[in-house]
Amino acid sequence: MTTAVGSKAVRARVAVATLFFTNGFVFANVVPRYPEIKDDLSLSNAALGTAIAAMPLGALVVGLLASPLIKRFGSAWTAVITLVLMGVNIVFVGTAPVFALLCTALFVAGGLDALTDVAMNAHGLRVQRLYRRSILNAFHGLWSVGAVLGGFAGAGAAQADVPLPGHLAVTGAVTIVSALVASRFLLPGAEDTERENQEHHSGLTRDGARWQPVVRVLAVLGLVSAAAAVVEDSGASWGSVYLQNELLTNAFVGGLGFASLQGMQTVGRLLGDRVVHRIGDRATARIGGTLVVVGMSVALLWPSVPSTVLGFGMAGLGVATLIPAAFHAADEIPGLWPGAGITVTAFLCRIGFLVSPPVVGVIADASSIRVGLLVVPLAGLAILLSSGVLDSRPRGTADDEPTGIAGS
Repeated sequence: MTTAVGSKAVRARVAVATLFFTNGFVFANVVPRYPEIKDDLSLSNAALGTAIAAMPLGALVVGLLASPLIKRFGSAWTAVITLVLMGVNIVFVGTAPVFALLCTALFVAGGLDALTDVAMNAHGLRVQRLYRRSILNAFHGLWSVGAVLGGFAGAGAAQADVPLPGHLAVTGAVTIVSALVASRFLLPGAEDTERENQEHHSGLTRDGARWQPVVRVLAVLGLVSAAAAVVEDSGASWGSVYLQNELLTNAFVGGLGFASLQGMQTVGRLLGDRVVHRIGDRATARIGGTLVVVGMSVALLWPSVPSTVLGFGMAGLGVATLIPAAFHAADEIPGLWPGAGITVTAFLCRIGFLVSPPVVGVIADASSIRVGLLVVPLAGLAILLSSGVLDSRPRGTADDEPTGIAGS
């Protein structure tokens, strides 16, 4: 790699890292202020839940536009413009005067987040090709760090009684400035510029027979990412409730389940590139699936506070690299528009986030949360069974042919 290419890659890597961090930071500022929004609009719990549900709905509906936008405008500008619009829209989330406009603002927030997510991952993979080794997991780790810091900022603003419009206006301004500054250092040119094989993404394949393996691989990659979403959501949606209601802990200890999962997932993402570089995505996923199955099975078979906190932590570590790995594999499928593979995989992943909470809730109502959480080791088993679709090569061996469809 020449010095010029190396310098360009370093600048682009910092710019993409900025997009990931900012994307995690921006909406996390709103979450601690949901109670204030609820009170301001005199919403019931059901109404607030309905409004919040508009966000994943928007992500599912609007997110499918990511590939056409990337094809038309490129991943860099798609990521930057949608993140700028997120900075604008966050103010409307906090200042919506009526329930319908709150739902609309959250729907738009979910749609913009989905577009940004696909575009910045697609651009991150462009930068990764220049590095010839895995760096995508670290980007996701910085997203997690941004989300944590955004949550703290929102909680601090709420505690200090900072007016909601002013707080979110500042957050939006920071988001817009960060996106525009990052845009100056993102990679120029076509999406395939960094590929050694320029014909890899030559356009939509017209050979009907070719679509069968494409659809099959995308479906399995979607299963991998959706299973990871189920595991990730378990700690966020049910960790605290399970610890407090069924293991009879206080509120602080109840929060340790989610903190353990999120914390270990962040650590796994920040360190995951080194592991993937040495053993490849497939072996990393199989180790991760095993951690999920063993950790949560032990926690649910022998329930206690230490085993539960440890189990959630093992689960978070286990799924740390899976969504980036699925995105990488989807982006390597030949014959698709730029970003199309990531768009479909992200769509299926978001279905996992959408479906998981009510499924666990229905099982919990019929039996117990402990029984409902059996979906977590089952998701780990699904990861083990579907991990064969991921790249088996260590990321350092860039001269090998891709696995999956390209290698079949």
